[in-house]
Amino acid sequence: MTSIKEQAAISRLLSFLQDWDNAGKVARSHILNTFIETNQGKTAPELEQEFSQGASLFLVRLTTWLRLIYMTGSCLDKLLKSIGIFLSAVSSNQYLIEFLEVGGVLTLLEILGLEKIKEEDKKESIRLLQVIANSGRKYKELICESYGVRSIAEFLAKSKSEETQEEVQILLDSLVHGNPKYQNQVYKGLIALLPCASPKAQQLSLQTLRTAQSIVGTTHPSIVDCVLKVLRTMHLEVQYEAIELIKDLVNYDVCQALLKGLVALLIPSVKETSKLQPKILNDSAVLQLTANLPVFLQQAAAAKAIGVLARSNTSIAEEMLHLRVVHNLMAAMGNTDHSNSQRQASLTLEYFVQMFPVVEEHVRRSMGEELYELFLSNAEDLYMKIDSIQADILAANKVNVSKALSISGVSYSNMSFYLGPCGEDQLAYTTYFQKEGSEGKE
Repeated sequence: MTSIKEQAAISRLLSFLQDWDNAGKVARSHILNTFIETNQGKTAPELEQEFSQGASLFLVRLTTWLRLIYMTGSCLDKLLKSIGIFLSAVSSNQYLIEFLEVGGVLTLLEILGLEKIKEEDKKESIRLLQVIANSGRKYKELICESYGVRSIAEFLAKSKSEETQEEVQILLDSLVHGNPKYQNQVYKGLIALLPCASPKAQQLSLQTLRTAQSIVGTTHPSIVDCVLKVLRTMHLEVQYEAIELIKDLVNYDVCQALLKGLVALLIPSVKETSKLQPKILNDSAVLQLTANLPVFLQQAAAAKAIGVLARSNTSIAEEMLHLRVVHNLMAAMGNTDHSNSQRQASLTLEYFVQMFPVVEEHVRRSMGEELYELFLSNAEDLYMKIDSIQADILAANKVNVSKALSISGVSYSNMSFYLGPCGEDQLAYTTYFQKEGSEGKE
């Protein structure tokens, strides 16, 4: 037989549940407020004591109401926080199972894709998914099996709140750890985020990709193209993370493709630059806009990345000599449409000149004594001191250090890259700058 005290507790519980069942939206909102204030941080045993061993009876009512109203967004924040008290409580495994059995994960993922739902409510949904993911491997697998990676990644790309996006990053980081069955799915989802329009999402994806890459071990073929395209960003924090990822990727099997891609970016394709020429010649306003043209931002970032890689690893610097990096850096220094491209290329070329005597010899010969002395005196500010003729000399340079190395028989480590002649795009690019320079002199 139950004691009088136990009977009183059960009576209170039944009265509370009846009040909930009979309450409207406003009254339920007040009940949730009181519940959150009095039960935040409690353990599962404490919640059971509070509800006379019937806490699950209240949880099932919360989850049922969630399924009914989540599309409208009414009281959603309080409802999700109340469910979170149950799921995050110490020793709450039974509550977690009960929530998942009624489709809790699918509901939380659906909330992320609803346009009418407030950002704050979606953030609360992400936090609940974090709690579920942190509960163990099988729960991470359940989220992934529910097409969670796609829903979460899409939400990260569309979210307007940086605070919410950081919560999403925590969730994705959790899903890639201790989840061998689906870690590749998370890895591919992060790569798919790189072209998105949100700079914060790009930054966070690049950060998490570095972790994911070390866990997965092998690289996806699309990662090189995706990360090189990110270099078109005008956001320095995104560029920084992209270069940090590139520094990691040179230790994998995509190193050769990555280095070739970076060197090629120093001379934008004729397709990218030729469409600017009529506008540049005819419209002074457009001329100013070209300073932020993505292809030139990418050119400057590539020059910077090459410098970072070369300084960190001499063997990589040697390999890039065979990719005609010196020729391409000098061509970038002649790009008078984008001063940062000139500056970054000049700083990187300075390192190659200091490190390799053969580079110093070819650069001096190509530049001529006057321009070379200007370069040596202050490489960083060279772009402010050269005239249009000197810019043309740089843009149209014929330096071929790789050919000289091959003829002389000089051998550096790991020199296994194919060296092709200067392509049509390079010739068209240098011709374009020569023409522009000559017209400027007229």
